[in-house]
Amino acid sequence: MFSSLKDRQGSEKLQHPLVLGGLIVLTLMLGILIAKGGLMVAMALIGLFPVVVYFNRLFTNPRIGIFTVVILGFIAIGLTRYIRNVPFGLSVDGFLVLTYVAVFFRFFNSKIDWSQVNRDLTYLSVIWFGYTVLQLFNPEALSRTAWFYAMRGMSLYMLLLIPLSFLVFNRLRFVYTFLYLWGIFSILGTLKGLQQIYIRPDAAEQFWLDTVGGVTHILFGELRAFSFFSDAGQFGAAQGAAGVVGILLALNMKGLHNKVFFGIMGFFGLWGMMISGTRGAMIVPMIGGITYILHRKNFRVIIVGSMFLALVYAFFAYTYIGQSNSQIRRMRTAFRPEDDASYLVRLENRRILSTYLVSRPLGGGIGSAGDWGKRFSPQGFLAQIATDSWYVQIWAEQGIVGLILHLFILSYILIKGSFIIMFLVKEPELKGVLSALMCGFTGIMGASYGNGVLGQMPTGILIYISWTIIFMGLQLEREYVHLKNLGLSPWSLFNKT
Repeated sequence: MFSSLKDRQGSEKLQHPLVLGGLIVLTLMLGILIAKGGLMVAMALIGLFPVVVYFNRLFTNPRIGIFTVVILGFIAIGLTRYIRNVPFGLSVDGFLVLTYVAVFFRFFNSKIDWSQVNRDLTYLSVIWFGYTVLQLFNPEALSRTAWFYAMRGMSLYMLLLIPLSFLVFNRLRFVYTFLYLWGIFSILGTLKGLQQIYIRPDAAEQFWLDTVGGVTHILFGELRAFSFFSDAGQFGAAQGAAGVVGILLALNMKGLHNKVFFGIMGFFGLWGMMISGTRGAMIVPMIGGITYILHRKNFRVIIVGSMFLALVYAFFAYTYIGQSNSQIRRMRTAFRPEDDASYLVRLENRRILSTYLVSRPLGGGIGSAGDWGKRFSPQGFLAQIATDSWYVQIWAEQGIVGLILHLFILSYILIKGSFIIMFLVKEPELKGVLSALMCGFTGIMGASYGNGVLGQMPTGILIYISWTIIFMGLQLEREYVHLKNLGLSPWSLFNKT
């Protein structure tokens, strides 16, 4: 009987007595459950079906887990405004772990190609995570619970995402899907921000402004858009990076639909950056633009690009054009720090920190500063001092030793990644795609000087995946050339070679 079931194909299996009997039993069981539980049970069972389908697909194709993490990176924090007291941020951790489990099940009967993971970028992530683990034994640390929450964005996501991306995210079609996913949620993010500015925040957002966010997001009666991101600072920097990446992808990718979509992504990204009122985000397109100019190795492009960036700087630093617009007025203060009281406060805070940290080369402990410090160790010294900058936060919590190590890792990635793009990858279209991702990263590096954006969602997740794509540049180029020689589109979602 079982062998006859195995021999049947497709709909023929439904005619087998075992299958028919199983369906009848299942139908009876569901009928009894619904009869006893009523409408709520019926709705729960209906909702369970797509969940079962999702997990089936996840364990068949673990890459779905990475795409899920990218989506959650955009919306998880925003969901906490609508469903309070639920730690949606931890869902990212859960899906990363679940994706690793899916990888092992997917390759249970075959050998996992661990050579894909055997790369310097993986080792750097292990070293950085190892240092953060050692911070558990920092005698200055006041809360181990704060360490658990803070180290996730600081090093855990980097440790989990980089090897996972090397392992299962190593084809052009997955890169293509990732870029479109980035673009879709960046466009939606700006549309949500425009709703907040030009219509009004919804009830959940207004409650957040009234209770927590209003101090930093309503300045002189003007609202700073924060969309479905954690805050306006993260929104502005992330959208600035999306603007840079989108414009450069539109310039370099072939196909009219790609140029139109990524052009829209770039436009909406820069628009979102403007309405966030985040001054530090202005550095993202500027540094990203400089990086792209250097990657091109073209004297004419360098001259034209430098002139354009000089005009942008002159517009903000030496003119008052558009001063009536609150977003332009606020961003202009980034180019005139002597007129900005908050900048002077930051300088004073850094002076205080330098005195405190001179005898603490390992810092005050991860999670001792910023929001985590205020939540878990409000009595601590660092909890009283605003760090603002990502690098200042690293310095305060992990000391000069941690800051030097972190800057070394970022510099190594920047230098080697740029070397791969400028001198090793030969295909112009792929070189342009990789350069766009690197420009987004360098822009975020610059923005992290003024805001703590690099380790937050979704920016950290997007940057870590971008690193792996860049470091797989030569591998992706071999696939690109192979597909092109076969007459296939390198960016087709259906190429299985």
